[in-house]
Amino acid sequence: MNTILLLIASNVFMTMAWYGHLKYAQHNLWKVVMVSWLIALPEYCLQVPANRWGRGAFTLYQLKTLQEIITLLVFMLFALLYFGETPRWNHLASFALIVAAVYFAFLR
Repeated sequence: MNTILLLIASNVFMTMAWYGHLKYAQHNLWKVVMVSWLIALPEYCLQVPANRWGRGAFTLYQLKTLQEIITLLVFMLFALLYFGETPRWNHLASFALIVAAVYFAFLR
């Protein structure tokens, strides 16, 4: 459970660093790059322990699959709440296929 919580927190920082600056297109690129790097540092500090501790509970492939599904969930919430963009049907369909991939990744 710690791994999943750390991955969620890590992805919140990552999504803010990667996409949050898009609201600030009027600012110089070098400034948003610097701010993004400052936001990405805590992301890295959470991601590394999440993978280190999760490696015993999950296979490497399962960890990566979890990472991707969490990334999409966090991104969808971010896009909706921060940018006001709602997903279209094709985005939801592609998301459902990724959820199916998680199912297959965890089959034993």
